[in-house]
Amino acid sequence: MRLVLASRSPRRAELLRAAGLTFEILPLDVDEHRRDGEAPDTYVRRLAEEKAAAAWVEIPRTLSGPADRFIVLAADTAVVVDDAILGKPAGDREAGAMLKQLSGRAHDVLTGVCVSTRGESSSFVELTTVEFDPLSDEDIAWYVASGEGRDKAGAYAIQGLASRFVPRILGSYSNVVGLPVAQAHELIVRLLRSTGSSELASP
Repeated sequence: MRLVLASRSPRRAELLRAAGLTFEILPLDVDEHRRDGEAPDTYVRRLAEEKAAAAWVEIPRTLSGPADRFIVLAADTAVVVDDAILGKPAGDREAGAMLKQLSGRAHDVLTGVCVSTRGESSSFVELTTVEFDPLSDEDIAWYVASGEGRDKAGAYAIQGLASRFVPRILGSYSNVVGLPVAQAHELIVRLLRSTGSSELASP
């Protein structure tokens, strides 16, 4: 079976490589607007499932080989504060506003994950609680100026400069980066076994 990562995120790819998984990347564009009244966990799970479904449409067009030899991994991550989802900031001013919301308190990072073969699909939502130290205006200005958080949900990267602001987390660290690797791997292994396969093939 050939693993396909249905994502444009370089961080998810880095996490999978660090875990020793072989995979192919299939970048996708899907509508990521949140529906009215949609709970954050429902939102990230729905998007992961929609990304996986979109991947199955694209696989015959872009990748060679029979469809029953592929297994798709898709995910979507959101930073949640008081039921509000903080996505990628539109600019530095919005990034600063997001960091003010996170300052001195805990927030949740939710990742919806969907793993599917041609005949079976399974999804889940992983939650990690992240605690931020109080941030001064100077802290926020320094971090925003670094540019690190410009393409990150919640306007920060826990694996980078923002690590100095995070004294503790509860849950999966890799989930905060963008993919709960251990939990996703467990699901991949389970679906591999259901197909009679024992390992992933090299791309």
